[in-house]
Amino acid sequence: MNLLTLSLFGGAAAEGGATGGANPMSLILMVGVFVLMYFMMIRPQKKRQKEEQEMRDSIQIGDEIVTIGGIMGRVVTVKDDSIVIETGTDRTKIKFLKSAIQTNQTANDRMAAEKKAAEDAKKAQSEKNAIDQAVNGKKKKTKTVENKGSVEELKAEEDAQKSDEE
Repeated sequence: MNLLTLSLFGGAAAEGGATGGANPMSLILMVGVFVLMYFMMIRPQKKRQKEEQEMRDSIQIGDEIVTIGGIMGRVVTVKDDSIVIETGTDRTKIKFLKSAIQTNQTANDRMAAEKKAAEDAKKAQSEKNAIDQAVNGKKKKTKTVENKGSVEELKAEEDAQKSDEE
């Protein structure tokens, strides 16, 4: 306790003496603790709450949901702040507040299917690129030549070069 008091309020406060002002280190330490708590606890909680609210607002008729009490059912009616679900084979209808919904199984299945489809499309595209590269990637070595005239003129030039060499 003494070490904490010394670090937060300075040595004079721990000894019982009067301090002339706030210790700048203690102020920096308090601000640092607040910033750390914000980024480690408050911000992730707000992000989670926002995602849950988006999930609850996106519920549609026919979605399969699970409530916070563990009741599973299919959505029959959606209103501003409440929903009605059917449960079991006897089709019992129960009304819940939207805030009582824990997960939307249909939305989770849709997201998983979309994610899988995106991965499959990416894989197919990479396979297509690999095939295209294998087929078209190996370029044949070709020699480009300029048109120097007719065949007779070329033969005449070659003969002239051979006679010059001799």
